[in-house]
Amino acid sequence: MVVRACHPEPTVAVTVLVTALAAASGRTPTACALLGAAVLCGQLSIGWSNDLVDAARDTAAGRTDKPLAAGTVTPQTVAAAAATALAACVVLSLAAGRLAGAAHLTGVAAAWAYNLGVKRTAASWVPYALAFGLLPAFVTLGLPGQPWPPAWAMAAGALLGVGAHFTNVLPDIDADLAAGVRGLPQRLGRRRTRVLAPLPLLAASAVLVVGPPGPAGRAGWAALVVTAALAAATTAATSQGARPGSRLPFLATLAMAVTAVALLVLHGGSLAPPGAQH
Repeated sequence: MVVRACHPEPTVAVTVLVTALAAASGRTPTACALLGAAVLCGQLSIGWSNDLVDAARDTAAGRTDKPLAAGTVTPQTVAAAAATALAACVVLSLAAGRLAGAAHLTGVAAAWAYNLGVKRTAASWVPYALAFGLLPAFVTLGLPGQPWPPAWAMAAGALLGVGAHFTNVLPDIDADLAAGVRGLPQRLGRRRTRVLAPLPLLAASAVLVVGPPGPAGRAGWAALVVTAALAAATTAATSQGARPGSRLPFLATLAMAVTAVALLVLHGGSLAPPGAQH
């Protein structure tokens, strides 16, 4: 059950995203595996630390879906797993290059800061923006010449992070408020968060269509149209009073996130200057 405590879905999703981005940017299979392993360990440490910090709150709320709250795994086991994963993340990140490693570890530190208290503040979106915005840098800074990724890639990553934060929080806003967690989405409330959650994802898609060099192509414009339609549908459903327990706004926003991620991977070849790939 210790695996269940690591938040496996987002852990796998972020690991696959970075590995695919590395492959699309022209990194070798060995480099892709190294970057993927570093991200996996970082995400494991983040997920385990999150459940460890929230254990008392989850127990009080009767969260039987949480292994620590359900008593199927001990805090000592989760703490040891988080510490081991974090140590491995440091080693693997720096093995990808000092500057690249520093970029990734900055993002991991931001995520730990979120777990340790930032999520209860109006700045709860900042760690997401920082961590996701630096992921393209982790891919490119290990290349010859240590090039930074273009601004459009980092901006799109940051917007994806903010959208991921709003999307992730959306289903649990009421429970979070009852537990005293007052991040930015919780302060805004369910209705306004439903309206605002699609906007950074729509902005990320727009940046990924107009930012990279060369024509956007049919696929890019089609993805942007789909994202805009989903955003409009989510806003309309909210304004017309979608029932409180409805998951449609959450699912539509999740679909927007998937579309934006696909666009980012599609443009992975534009992350590094010509000749820098290896």
